[in-house]
Amino acid sequence: MTGLIIGIVALVILLVLVFVAIGIYNGLVRLRNGYKNAFAQIDVQLTRRHDLIPNLVETAKGYIKHERETLEAVIQARNAAVQAQGPASANPGDPNAMHNLSGAENMLTATLGRLFALSEAYPDLKANQNMMQLSEELTSTENRVAFARQAYNDSVMHYNNKREVFPSNIFAGMFGFQAAALLEVDSPETREVPRISF
Repeated sequence: MTGLIIGIVALVILLVLVFVAIGIYNGLVRLRNGYKNAFAQIDVQLTRRHDLIPNLVETAKGYIKHERETLEAVIQARNAAVQAQGPASANPGDPNAMHNLSGAENMLTATLGRLFALSEAYPDLKANQNMMQLSEELTSTENRVAFARQAYNDSVMHYNNKREVFPSNIFAGMFGFQAAALLEVDSPETREVPRISF
């Protein structure tokens, strides 16, 4: 009789451990999917941002023809950001992809800042309706990117915390749940949305 009781207790303990393991695994999967979904929101806004820039440059080109270097720098920075976005979209949370995307987006923000600073010297460009509309859309998009980045970083932090605490860390290691990287802005100057005033 005691052998039967010991067997039942062992079976119950084993079942509890299996259910705990399943719960931890499913929780990690949900959190990983959560930060991937949060990155998808960033991806949408970055694509919108990247799509606005050629129109902005085209509008400015007619007014600041002799500032070709700045316009080319904006286009090059935009192209680099688009290229960095691909690997980050394919594997959100990958430290190298997030670092490359962050660096490319920081460079793009800096070159856009130069373009807008330069446009201040051209009253006709400042008054151009298309330029004003594109600038307003870009500012709105920058704000959306900032909010989406915050949501993504919150999701990544929650996921990383879950995969690092005991006993989740055991299952995370066994099932290959890697740490996810935040999408950070490198310098304080680029943390702010570009100032666009026309």
